[in-house]
Amino acid sequence: MHIQRVTADTIIAEMPGLCALLEDTVEGGASIGFLWPMSEGEAERYWRSIIPAVESGERILLIASEDARIAGTGQLELCLRANGLHRAEVAKLMVLRAARRRGVGRALMLALEDQARAHKRTTLVLDTFLDGGAENLYRALGWTEAGRVPLYAAWPDGTLGTTVYYYKLLSPMV
Repeated sequence: MHIQRVTADTIIAEMPGLCALLEDTVEGGASIGFLWPMSEGEAERYWRSIIPAVESGERILLIASEDARIAGTGQLELCLRANGLHRAEVAKLMVLRAARRRGVGRALMLALEDQARAHKRTTLVLDTFLDGGAENLYRALGWTEAGRVPLYAAWPDGTLGTTVYYYKLLSPMV
């Protein structure tokens, strides 16, 4: 498996694979901000919408590849406000259903933590759906539950579910 931080040009070049990953993730039941079925072009519009943040450095996008195919992605949103330069949010961790249970999500999470440290971020947060499948991974990687909000967001089928917030405190790079 190969994990790389990508540029806006890479997003454009890898658009078919990124769209396929997003559609597969949502069709598989992950609640990452989309409902199923997705409208035509919705996946591409999403990936194009993050390009300005990737270009500015506000958002880091990592792609995990296996056998020259995108297996997963993860994002780190860096807080740019003066009082939050020590923190970042992990967002949109996606793993192709065919690549799950092979360490892709774990590798992406560890690489996102490395990116956070490289950018002097020591407080990380993320949110996920209760019983959405990723909680065991986050806990195994040392994330701590901070709280739950019932009926916070919709699953891809439109039903409302409980969101769980997690945090992790990182040691600064020495």
